[in-house]
Amino acid sequence: MSRGKIGVVGAGSWGTALADCLARNGHPVILWSHETEVASGIESEKRNDAYLPGVDLDPTLRASSNLQKVLEGAEIIVSVSPSEFVRPVMERAREHISGRPLLVSASKGLELGSDLRMSEVLLEVFGSDLAEGCVVLSGPSFAAELARRLPTAVTLASRNEDNAVAVQGLFQNEHFRLYTQSDVIGTELGGSLKNVIALAAGISDGLGLGDNARAALLTRSLAEISRLTHKLGGEPETLSGLAGVGDLILTCTGDLSRNRTVGLQIGRGQSLSEVLSGMRSVAEGVRTTKAAVDLAESHGVEMPIAVAVYSILYEDVEPRQALARLMAREPKPERWS
Repeated sequence: MSRGKIGVVGAGSWGTALADCLARNGHPVILWSHETEVASGIESEKRNDAYLPGVDLDPTLRASSNLQKVLEGAEIIVSVSPSEFVRPVMERAREHISGRPLLVSASKGLELGSDLRMSEVLLEVFGSDLAEGCVVLSGPSFAAELARRLPTAVTLASRNEDNAVAVQGLFQNEHFRLYTQSDVIGTELGGSLKNVIALAAGISDGLGLGDNARAALLTRSLAEISRLTHKLGGEPETLSGLAGVGDLILTCTGDLSRNRTVGLQIGRGQSLSEVLSGMRSVAEGVRTTKAAVDLAESHGVEMPIAVAVYSILYEDVEPRQALARLMAREPKPERWS
């Protein structure tokens, strides 16, 4: 199906892969990049070697660093900026939007300072008339694999079922499968907090703690995320699906995971500043860790693994010392609230 022009806002690896998928499905797509050279490369060469090297993009895909050009007349707007930039970028975007385009949020993370999920940020920026029926796209998905047409499955969550089904029809093809559901809260929390746990998994692997430790870490972190999801009104069952355990497994074990890579380097002795100085792409878990700990504390939810990651990143606690604190905690039953 087609609903006319689609504007994709954010030309990192994930935004480019999603825009390319839409273009290959026959939709008129234009991709916005804040970096002029990235937009020019996509427009003229059909390549984004800065964020998605080695991938030839669909010949019909357009790109621009002019936000007005991207958004004017768009019937679908896909927000794919890093979470820290979603608000300022979409506040600029608001000036160029007319009518009632369907909003898709494909950014994963929590806004630092407000602790808001991305759909909540869009609601504040655009108001309920436009953003209440926003569709959240999340799940286990490395951009490079989607761009290379490897099989990928994700979740679309929206309070408006018709909107979710419409977006499903736009993206789905022989290698990209999308499932719909209504739990926006659980879907966004799963997609955001798994990045925090991927940092922990990378640190564990970097320390050489073994497979037992990784398995325990993933399982207990899922319990932490489920507790917070329940407290905030989401459905813990969502976390047994693609947006929860699926994304958690991929991000905590896959070699393409930026967050796991950051954790690996920290576990091997580098400082956070040293690791980040060598990265162009954003590792969402670094900022999300702050917001996650703040959110958990404000709602009285214990998240000891997230707190341990925070202590390593921001309190200069040595990784092995953070591990010792975790292992020395008071014994508990496996299920507790």
